[in-house]
Amino acid sequence: MQLTDLSTPALVLDRQRLAKNCAAMRDRMIAQGVALRPHLKTAKSLEVAREATGGPQGPWGGAITVSTLAEARYFAAAGWRDITYAVGLAPGKLAEAAALQESGLCLTLLTDNLACVAAAAEEAAARAARFRFLIEVDCGGRRGGVDPESDTLIAIGQELQAAPGLDLVGVLTHAGHSYHCRGAEAIRQVAEQERAGAVRAAERLRQAGLPCETVSAGSTPTAVHSASMSGLTEMRPGVYMFFDLDQMGIGACALSDLALSVVATVIGHNPRAGRILIDAGGLALSKDTSAAEFLDRVGYGLVCDLETLAPLADLYVAEVHQEHGLIAAATGAPPYDLLPFGRKLRILPNHACMTAAAYPGYWITDGGLAVHDRWERVNGWN
Repeated sequence: MQLTDLSTPALVLDRQRLAKNCAAMRDRMIAQGVALRPHLKTAKSLEVAREATGGPQGPWGGAITVSTLAEARYFAAAGWRDITYAVGLAPGKLAEAAALQESGLCLTLLTDNLACVAAAAEEAAARAARFRFLIEVDCGGRRGGVDPESDTLIAIGQELQAAPGLDLVGVLTHAGHSYHCRGAEAIRQVAEQERAGAVRAAERLRQAGLPCETVSAGSTPTAVHSASMSGLTEMRPGVYMFFDLDQMGIGACALSDLALSVVATVIGHNPRAGRILIDAGGLALSKDTSAAEFLDRVGYGLVCDLETLAPLADLYVAEVHQEHGLIAAATGAPPYDLLPFGRKLRILPNHACMTAAAYPGYWITDGGLAVHDRWERVNGWN
């Protein structure tokens, strides 16, 4: 099969770029002396997980991170046994978490509040179960987590340690604000905030006589550019496997590292509007415009050659409707002759996680037009 044979829109993954990206991150973590626990919320694929970890019992360890319990079930069924669920736990998911653990999975949960601890203690008692917890720490992203200097951190740690059936295993943080950095030096500054926040939280727990074996940090930009990971035990980057235009704009990767693309077909020309229409719209590309914070005229994705994945002139997807994408040129009219009706092309997306979520799987290439395989994904939450 060739890319030209695919029904569009179609999600394509370049296996050579994926392998290069995974190897580079493994080498970086080895050099830093920190364990790699890849976050699979972007890929949601067994085959990608094998590339990133070497397999459940692979040479680089089988520890992984997930963002849904559906992902946890999916990877556990394929043999992964050490999984961190890195989203604050809702009480209604405790029964499912317990069932996963009863199947032999070592599942580590996350909390930043005492109400969750109380609910987990009650569920553990009712089921004669044990739950492992990390305390989420806010290192500056202002999403979830407690201040590493707060009394709340110690209070949560004490409650986890005191409750029968609960175990405190460490702290976890995520430098989400690194996604708004521009360039390596700015990312390094945020990476140090991330490292220092997690390490300080761990120190305070230990000073209070509480255990803190795991000190977990991780975002792709900080994993790529951190100057020091001293005091951390693991990093959890995820989008590095694929990269995207947003990561390129930040300075976490080069254009040649982008492994994910969407194949689309030209379905019309609109000279009155100065647009070329394609069959990949907001659902196929997502409406994420994050790369526009750093890159000019990127819109909803860059238009690229079907075979080489090289950007075509100065073309980008300027507008999207549900099933329509509208290509524009940075200056003047788009080249209608270059992209006739029926022509297939590829779009590099702004945010790989959001774009991939619309598809049931990946068409696999090794560069060029040949399609070598089909890899499935796990989507949804249940």
